[in-house]
Amino acid sequence: MEFNSLKAFIAVAESGSFTAASERLFLTQPAISKRIAALEEELGASLFDRIGRATTLTEAGQTLLPRARRILDEVQESRRAITNLSGEIGGELSFGTSHHIGLHRLPPILRAFNQAHPQVELGIHFYDSEEACREVGHGNLALALITLPGRLEGPLEQLVVWDDPLAVIVAHGHPLAGGRATLGALVEYPAIFPAKNTYTRQLIDQALQQHGVSAQVRLATNYLETIKMMVSVGLGWSILPRSMVDRDVTEVTVKGLALSRQLGVVTHRQRSLTNAAQAFIALLREGTT
Repeated sequence: MEFNSLKAFIAVAESGSFTAASERLFLTQPAISKRIAALEEELGASLFDRIGRATTLTEAGQTLLPRARRILDEVQESRRAITNLSGEIGGELSFGTSHHIGLHRLPPILRAFNQAHPQVELGIHFYDSEEACREVGHGNLALALITLPGRLEGPLEQLVVWDDPLAVIVAHGHPLAGGRATLGALVEYPAIFPAKNTYTRQLIDQALQQHGVSAQVRLATNYLETIKMMVSVGLGWSILPRSMVDRDVTEVTVKGLALSRQLGVVTHRQRSLTNAAQAFIALLREGTT
């Protein structure tokens, strides 16, 4: 049983699509299909039902999936353990991060790490924080540098690297621009928020609910830079990291509303980290002391 065939099987099972699996593994769709066909022939069982555009696991596929994950986890764990014996910091460091952190927090970290360990090949994958957290949980990522959830589930651990205060922002021409406002007055105007499934949106919604109000959400998107642009042209108010406040928007002080989120690293406690990953986390930890 080839490891590459198991990787293809897991990718299709998790993405629900041969096309998505090919994009995830940087292979052509025929190559994915060939690997799945070889695995099905070796096992003597069909692993997927293909009805229209839907791709779902058969009973045999459902039985194989957790075992395939364990097999690959054991192989990767063995490779990491043997590599770590040398004590050298090299090879590839692959991790996930959000677009916001990649733009606003990561550059000085990457610069310092690259200067200290130029032999490490960096592989950076951009995800929504929620998806990156799931990828770490599934063992597909060794670590993720993301907006941290309020509560971690399963075998995940986190290290807080940055506190990230949030601010209410509006365009300069907004009626509430340049001053103070009550929360009741604020929610009379349309808002532009992060998407509902994001940790940041959950934090905002919980805060508003605690005050007994709700926002009139006109638009929602996962990209904070896009939200800021839409706020700057007067489409609505939002709550974004205070670090994003510049000449394009202005902050409104809202009585009783003080929000902050935490950014940091998520890892899997049952997965050993390469020397490169440990060095990267040690660099991040320096910023917390």
